Amino acid sequence: MPEETLFVTESDEDRETIAAYLRTVADKLDSGEPITLSAGNEDVTLEIPARPTFEVKAERETGSSGAELSVEFELEWDENGDGEPTRGGSLSIE
Repeated sequence: MPEETLFVTESDEDRETIAAYLRTVADKLDSGEPITLSAGNEDVTLEIPARPTFEVKAERETGSSGAELSVEFELEWDENGDGEPTRGGSLSIE
């Protein structure tokens, strides 16, 4: 399936700033409000459904300059609301 990027930004931030972004997303998810992402002159507003698929991924990328670690949190859903929800094991984050 082709992919269309609606919004992208990448910047070095301190942990406190990142935590504030994630808290805002969590608050919007709790309240059922849409999430608006904006940077510069770009923005996109997304209506997150009540039961999106939640993916957590930890990766190590190795290359000539050494290893880079990452953790990714992703919410995914069908734009038109069709499809069965994906079930996985029980997630724990400590």
